[in-house]
Amino acid sequence: MNISNNTVLITGGATGIGFALAKDFIAKNNTVIICGRRAAKLDEAKKTLPQVITYPCDISDANQRRELFGFCATNYPEINVLVNNAGVQREINFLKGEAEYRDGDNEITINLEASIHLTALFVPHFLQRSHAAIVNVTSGLGIVPLRITPVYSATKAGLHSFSISLRQQLNGTPVKVFEIIPPIVDTDLDRGARDKRGQQDKGIQPEMVSKEAIKGMAKDTYEIPVGMVKVLRIGSRIAPNFFLNIINKGGNAKPV
Repeated sequence: MNISNNTVLITGGATGIGFALAKDFIAKNNTVIICGRRAAKLDEAKKTLPQVITYPCDISDANQRRELFGFCATNYPEINVLVNNAGVQREINFLKGEAEYRDGDNEITINLEASIHLTALFVPHFLQRSHAAIVNVTSGLGIVPLRITPVYSATKAGLHSFSISLRQQLNGTPVKVFEIIPPIVDTDLDRGARDKRGQQDKGIQPEMVSKEAIKGMAKDTYEIPVGMVKVLRIGSRIAPNFFLNIINKGGNAKPV
């Protein structure tokens, strides 16, 4: 993939991995649009990175997803890269029943459905471009799930599967499909849950994920594992129960 002179939309681009990707894409002479539901975070991102284009959008709302596509297609018709990065992570104990599951953001809608819907909106537009890409940010927890974040793990496994199917569908078209698979990353993805459970290891920095992702896309590496996920992918095939137990051992099970 040519990683310069593109027009890129990054969902959840005001913080974390999304913002790190925005900085690196801009450094490589791309036009970058970021969206997010927190206006204050978008404003902060714009102050830090004046070149970035911001657009407020709650991707959990289907109508707002359509409006986001309309904004991009109308104002930046040359858009050719969609990065499905926005996500939330919740600890859910199903022993506590339905109320526990419903008390918070809907991970299925935000992490999975929104990415699939945005892909459906953008792919027909991308087919008119000379080259384009869908980039899905999944997780090592899509390979080996974590018991304290069961829905999050399931959404990332689903997005991984979707990436594989979509890549097959788009084979022979100008649209490439990439998957970035990070380990635990030091972001506010879980809204402070790591601090509450006393987790000392907050993960790698978002900048490392972005560097690995850009390098992989430049080489047309369609699945891009980052950090310890490289080991996890191989190990989970050889000794799946061993790695499942390692990730989930003890009361303070640690995401990868």
